[in-house]
Amino acid sequence: MLPLQGVKVVAIEQAVAAPFASARLADAGAEVVKIERPEGDFARGYDSVARGQASYFVWLNRGKTSVTLDLARPGHKQQLEALIAQADVMVQNLKPGALAKLGFATDRLRHAYPGLITCSISGFGEAGPMAHRKAYDLLIQAEAGLCSVTGGPNEPSRVGTSVVDIATGATAYAAILEALIQRGRSGKGADISVSMFDVIAEWMTVPLLNHEGGHSPKRVGLAHPSIAPYGVFTPAQGAPILISIQSDREWAVLCQQFLGQPELANDPRFATNVARVENRSETDALVAAAFAKLSASEAIDLLSKANIALASVNDMAGLAAHPHLRRIIVDTPAGPVAMPAPGAQFAGAPRHYGPVPALNPLDRD
Repeated sequence: MLPLQGVKVVAIEQAVAAPFASARLADAGAEVVKIERPEGDFARGYDSVARGQASYFVWLNRGKTSVTLDLARPGHKQQLEALIAQADVMVQNLKPGALAKLGFATDRLRHAYPGLITCSISGFGEAGPMAHRKAYDLLIQAEAGLCSVTGGPNEPSRVGTSVVDIATGATAYAAILEALIQRGRSGKGADISVSMFDVIAEWMTVPLLNHEGGHSPKRVGLAHPSIAPYGVFTPAQGAPILISIQSDREWAVLCQQFLGQPELANDPRFATNVARVENRSETDALVAAAFAKLSASEAIDLLSKANIALASVNDMAGLAAHPHLRRIIVDTPAGPVAMPAPGAQFAGAPRHYGPVPALNPLDRD
């Protein structure tokens, strides 16, 4: 029996953040009814790379049932009301106030259905000076300062995945699980609000505290702003290698077994991480010089024997062929699609993932 079997979820959702949360609920056994507008979730049109279907939609809508409703129609409002009346959870990421204008304000729903858990996802929350703004992933990356610490020295950059949407969906999922546990104790539902800006601003705590402590972070590309050496180095032959030194003890090991200069472990310019960061260019130059004498395979062999953390700088071709990549197969209206498996594994309880729904024709009143 899956942990959320018997839990019913109504998801009035589109794009990424709310579908991420409800997809996780469906994976855990919840019955998720996805409410789509007559033209469908606009994420259905983001691309056509997954057997002619959108990658985002295929990824985030497995295991759900799609119901098409036009909430401007009284009969369709009644259908939604009936679904909510039977639900344990309602997730929505419409524009703030939009659901209330349609007659589905969360305070009314919570009064009518005391056990209902509502979760509203928005860009900037339900109140405040920017609550009215439209908000999408990259807009929030920029607004919260994430772009300012991403990229190389010359210009800011977008994080290469929809990190704000995904983080927000994961936060909403965790909050819903907390509310379900609390309801099991009290019998009462909850009204949850999750702001994309709040989620990613909280994730920006470390660079913000560094800034307020007088060390505003700088963009350093494929390196770490607070740790050195932690970056990419090029061997004499072969692909670049990224290494990470997490402690002064590991630095001493690197000096002894890879650099061949054990005295550098006690050199005041490099003996501590703080000193190595302050002297990053000199630190990286020492490591780069050692790499330049070795092929990639020789460098990896030495680093592995020294138990130094390292990684290949892969692209999508590298990920597609990666020996550690686990995949699941999900049925879609156009045929099965293989995609990366969710990260959590439950011993002795393999998961089976439901199909991706087609867009159903609009029912008439």
